[in-house]
Amino acid sequence: MEPFKVYILGCGSALPTIKHFASSQVVQMRGKEFMIDCGEGTQIQLRRSRQHFNKILAVFISHCHGDHCLGLMGMISTFGMLGRTAPLHVYAPAEFEDIFKANLEFFCSNMEYEVVFHAIDTAKREVIYNDKSLTVETLPLQHRVPCCGFLFKEKATLPHIRRDMIDFLGIPLSQINNIKNGASWTTEEGKVYTSQQLTEPADAPRSYAYCSDTKFVPDLAKEIENVSLLYHESTYASDYEDRAKLYYHSTAEQAATIAKRANAGQLILGHFSARYNNEELLLDEAKKIFPNSILARENLVVDIK
Repeated sequence: MEPFKVYILGCGSALPTIKHFASSQVVQMRGKEFMIDCGEGTQIQLRRSRQHFNKILAVFISHCHGDHCLGLMGMISTFGMLGRTAPLHVYAPAEFEDIFKANLEFFCSNMEYEVVFHAIDTAKREVIYNDKSLTVETLPLQHRVPCCGFLFKEKATLPHIRRDMIDFLGIPLSQINNIKNGASWTTEEGKVYTSQQLTEPADAPRSYAYCSDTKFVPDLAKEIENVSLLYHESTYASDYEDRAKLYYHSTAEQAATIAKRANAGQLILGHFSARYNNEELLLDEAKKIFPNSILARENLVVDIK
């Protein structure tokens, strides 16, 4: 099974603290690397996580609040100083396009690589990235500004070949891909072995949903049903539910409710309010509803099995 990992670079909320960096993550999937959000300090965290700057193919910005995008222009500039030549694709709300291009022209006008902006309609769910091994879809969220989450979905792979059967029957290696794609094999004696007899089921496709920032949206669970891993903002504990509603954020209890209703494999809590010196309170609340919950922390790496 190929690596599918999520690197947490920052999991704090808008108010800076000495404990947490602003929101940013790297998703590593089938040999490709993607960034989600790019708050201040992201470059430092990339260094600490030993990520290679030039391996990042695209950046997905959930919304235009500073703690999710103010690190982007500096990182783009650094890519240029490091001699990047491959295009960088930036997917962000349509409202961000004009100011982004103005800043790009002002700060990064002489770079030797192309930055391609893709405007997102945050109000609808759609596939915004698609290649032979994965897709990325938007997930409409409800925040104070246009905002969406992102759903990374691995595409189904071919079944695994049964090497014992291949060796026993003396099947040429040139036929393996045909068998994986459904072809049968006939021996010299005329006995037919089907593809199902010569293979084992493929690994189940994995998925990752990133949901930050948003108020509690019950219908979100349907959009991410059976997701392997869910990151959901949990800015507040339940005693601040009124404040969460006012500022269009969620509590840890609400995040766990979404995970439970979605039948998620695992939940990561993040986007913590600066008021909490110890987020174990949030974790305790979540675990009462969804036991397989963990706290995000800087430099945490989650391997999606």
